[in-house]
Amino acid sequence: MARPFTLLIKPAGPDCNIACEYCFYACKEDYFGGGAHRMSPEVQEHLVKSYLECGFEQSSFAFQGGEPTLMGLDFYKRLVELQQKYGQPGQVISNALQTNGILLDDEWSQFLAEYKFLSGISLDGPKEYHDVYRKDRAGKGTYDRVMAGIEACRRNKAEYNILVLLNNINVQHPDELFDFFTDPGIQYIQFVPCVEKSADDPHTPAPYSITPEQYGRFLCRIFDRWTDYGVRKLSVRIFDSMLSFMLGNPHTECTFNRRCADYIVIEHNGDAFCCDFYVTGDTKLGNIMDTPIGELAAGQVKRSFNRKKTEIDNKCLMCKHLDICRGGCPKDRAMLTGTHKVPSYFCEGYKMFFAYALPRLEMIAQDIRNGKYND
Repeated sequence: MARPFTLLIKPAGPDCNIACEYCFYACKEDYFGGGAHRMSPEVQEHLVKSYLECGFEQSSFAFQGGEPTLMGLDFYKRLVELQQKYGQPGQVISNALQTNGILLDDEWSQFLAEYKFLSGISLDGPKEYHDVYRKDRAGKGTYDRVMAGIEACRRNKAEYNILVLLNNINVQHPDELFDFFTDPGIQYIQFVPCVEKSADDPHTPAPYSITPEQYGRFLCRIFDRWTDYGVRKLSVRIFDSMLSFMLGNPHTECTFNRRCADYIVIEHNGDAFCCDFYVTGDTKLGNIMDTPIGELAAGQVKRSFNRKKTEIDNKCLMCKHLDICRGGCPKDRAMLTGTHKVPSYFCEGYKMFFAYALPRLEMIAQDIRNGKYND
């Protein structure tokens, strides 16, 4: 049996109902061609059947985009029916949806609550920060519509968490972001640092990217606010991942894992890839309509790709933080250099944060071992 893995599914490909300036996936329209990109019923059924036939005790379907809600609610109702049809005795099936939240209403959120979908909703902070880059195709900000989607989830008790893309604007305001996201009682949040190539120079960050120093300062300040606020009251993904590692478990964030994440990307047409940051010809695994998903995930292309994470620069091998960092994400190493065997773009930011936070994180981990947070 193949090593267990998650499916990261792009049912509408790179298509989206808004036009975020910093989106890294919109350019994939060039790869797949113009027009609308939608997963057919045949590909959807084959995807569910082939994946569940792998026989994993835990089978995880995660839908992203582009914008996955463009498929319409009937697509996900049929998904549940197919999972019930092809699921094997004892299998636990989970579903997640990463969305901009704009299309979420009572009907959507009632369905998500009933079938226990976890929704990750993208929100870059208060309106004055969110609307800088997250605009619709008419150039209008999307904040009010996203908040309406979040409110629908709250009304109908649909579980959700928040994903914040840190850009050159909101990264400068950690206290405002922390206050904003704790006031509504949000329990789970993920901060994703943005770095993309400039359109004019592939070795220069795009204007909306953040610097390593900005990221380090941001993490240090958010860490202070988090420990003061209460580590049980708010889950911050990067902190949770580090605590997991300190407690002898794998990182929960693939950035710091020894190997790349155990997932494969399935596009709208059934094409499979190693990672959504690497949807290119040389990382294509094949197509699920031709080859079983388990074989694609265990194939030579995927194994070779995973080895990139272990090919670490000599500077990293000599770093005292190697065990907890493992060189960071290969995407962040290669973004401006073209090679993954260099330190991460965010290296200096990570060093700043590790030096600042690791002693206190170790104390928190020890408190967890002693049962302090079990009440």
